[in-house]
Amino acid sequence: MNEASANSRAADSSAERLLHRLLRRVIEVRPAEVSALGWSWLYIFAILSSYYILRPIRDQMGVAGGVDNLQWLFLGTLAAMLFLNVPFWYLVKILPRARFIPITYRFFAANILLFAVALYWADAQQIVWVGRVFFIWVSVFNLFIVSVFWQLMVDIFSSEDGKRLFGFIAAGATIGAIVGSALTASLARHVPTAYLLIGSALLLEIAVLGVRRLSRQSAKLDTRPAEQAAGAPIGGNVLAGITHPFKSSYLMNVSAFLLLFAITSTFLYFQQAGIASRGFPDRGAQTAFFASIDLAVNVLTLLVQLFLTGRIVRLLGVGPTLAFLPALTIVGFGVLALLPSIASLVTFQVLRRSSDYAIARPTREVLYTVVPREDRYKAKSFIDTVVYRAGDQVGAWSFTWLSGIGLDPNQIGLAAVIVSAIWLANALWLGREQDAMAAAETQLAEAE
Repeated sequence: MNEASANSRAADSSAERLLHRLLRRVIEVRPAEVSALGWSWLYIFAILSSYYILRPIRDQMGVAGGVDNLQWLFLGTLAAMLFLNVPFWYLVKILPRARFIPITYRFFAANILLFAVALYWADAQQIVWVGRVFFIWVSVFNLFIVSVFWQLMVDIFSSEDGKRLFGFIAAGATIGAIVGSALTASLARHVPTAYLLIGSALLLEIAVLGVRRLSRQSAKLDTRPAEQAAGAPIGGNVLAGITHPFKSSYLMNVSAFLLLFAITSTFLYFQQAGIASRGFPDRGAQTAFFASIDLAVNVLTLLVQLFLTGRIVRLLGVGPTLAFLPALTIVGFGVLALLPSIASLVTFQVLRRSSDYAIARPTREVLYTVVPREDRYKAKSFIDTVVYRAGDQVGAWSFTWLSGIGLDPNQIGLAAVIVSAIWLANALWLGREQDAMAAAETQLAEAE
């Protein structure tokens, strides 16, 4: 038995060395990180596949309920996000991450199965109302499951690790999104929605497996100064997620970055929803249209994540890399104002979302590697969910108000240019602060 176990460990070690040599051709990865990188990929692949099965279904249901109702759906999403964060923070306070993260994912999986039952048995009139609740729920689900994933990543990897690896890890998310989008685009016209939801729920159990394996491996990856044991409950105040961002100028500016991103994203989303409702009267065609856009975004994103993101962050630094997305947004809304067309809007949406997923999102996560451990879970959860959805809400009502006073979508785009200029300055400030905090953390680690 001992000999068999030794042979098994030798085979695993040989496989890891081979994988390490292959990965070194793409990114700078250390031998001790290979296994964790693989489990991180499987984890994020599972949750993004799960979400991208749900996303086009959600978008179609939002359109079916009427474009004029979208701002109310965003308001409901914000309220639901505030409600859900408090019990999550309580779990963070009393349980180790190897327990509170699986509980979170299984809660969402149970919800998906309940929606599958409701949609299967609902009549045509009931489906509209179930769809509105589902729209709100998926909007919460999306941010929560992804935020929890990155909470674990920034708790395991240091700032320098994140600059090297987060872009490549995010590629696992993109592959998952491509698979989920492709499945929904190909099956939406032929398979009942309830069956697609069951598949989405099952994928979350794979994510739970990834959490457990990563939690076991985290000790050998930790290069930070000594802090609270990763296997122990984080403790602290249940409401620290709300109070800490208001006490820290750094976290306030991280909040501002996400708020401004969400506002401009919502402006684009409203324009996309209007196009779909006018151009695709059939529900199946609407779902396929949304899924096809997702597919184009994710293919482009994957190429950048695999080969460019890590190199860009290490070459330019956090600040200039973060500033790329607001700069692109300024150009994109400017072009839309001068050359308004469906083709321009779709092109801008694809390029912007690709830049967010491939460059801005992994870089933004690096910002959290230098904050205290309690803030990596509680404050990050609040910022990633409540602040983000508050940005949706501000964007939704601003779009409605600007439309109500007679501005057309192109004129509204010019207002987004001004917002994006403020966002650009915010990104550069964050980059400077993150560099200073990471340097201080490195000096402390060396001193110990």
